[in-house]
Amino acid sequence: MPLTPEARSLLDMAYRVGAPRFHHLSEAQARHSFHKLQFAFRPESPAVASTAEVPMGRADGSALLGRFYRPLESHAAEVLPLLIYFHGGGWCVGDVPSYDVLCRQLANASGCAVLSVEYRLAPEHPFPGATEDARFAFQWAIDNSDLLAIDPARIALGGDSAGGNLSIVTALALRGTGPQPRFLMLVYPSTEILSTRASRERYADGFFLDRETLQWFFERYLPDGNTEDWRASPMRAASLAGLPPMLVIGAEFDPLVDDCEAFAARVEAEGGTVAYHAFPGVVHGFFTLGKVFPEAQQAIELCAHALRRALLDAQEG
Repeated sequence: MPLTPEARSLLDMAYRVGAPRFHHLSEAQARHSFHKLQFAFRPESPAVASTAEVPMGRADGSALLGRFYRPLESHAAEVLPLLIYFHGGGWCVGDVPSYDVLCRQLANASGCAVLSVEYRLAPEHPFPGATEDARFAFQWAIDNSDLLAIDPARIALGGDSAGGNLSIVTALALRGTGPQPRFLMLVYPSTEILSTRASRERYADGFFLDRETLQWFFERYLPDGNTEDWRASPMRAASLAGLPPMLVIGAEFDPLVDDCEAFAARVEAEGGTVAYHAFPGVVHGFFTLGKVFPEAQQAIELCAHALRRALLDAQEG
């Protein structure tokens, strides 16, 4: 189908004559621009039962920061399943405050607690810094499950774009090492740095994640050119077998959509359980922009249903 009217309007605004292109911005300018976009077009903030700023202490005395949400209908002592959420932004932009509304929505809709992770960003902390933070956050949640009142056996990993990439990479790294995530919630995840699939060219110009913007992110995240490392491109892993069940969401007008579909198909071919759903007419980034895209709420409801089935319904059964 064609672009939705909302998508067309947003793209016209982003690419208006005289507006600076994303790849011409400095890191500080790009972060500010991303922040403004998220705050301008996200929905109203829903109430939750509680939020807490969580410093996840490391052995060296430093801390990885996060924000912890408990859903509106939960009680303080109730042991809940957990979604660990990694935000999008090409490993270079984005932060916990920008994703605050989304994490509240996911917590309330799913009945799960949510831990939103402030992983280190490139270029100050290039690859593999973000992957190390993602794996650390999972282990910290396991070790501190009593503090959080969450069930360490019912933890899902999720994220959009770069955050989806970090979820996949973490799950791959954890295979055969002890506690495992129960589910992956992946929204237009980055699965390959270098791809020749048709959507990369079909949507290379005039869309949110155009060719130059992708290159801007990749150059900063991977200054040493680690494009074939499976921790950057999980599609390059020798095997995708043994991953948790997953939901993969795509956007029709997204350079990454063919990569997402190919990843889901390969996981399924190697014995994994995958639900794949591509939203028609929308662009990369729609998931957090619920004030513009009605499809954002639909996607949240789809994610929440999948999380409940994976983490709540199985426990009750």
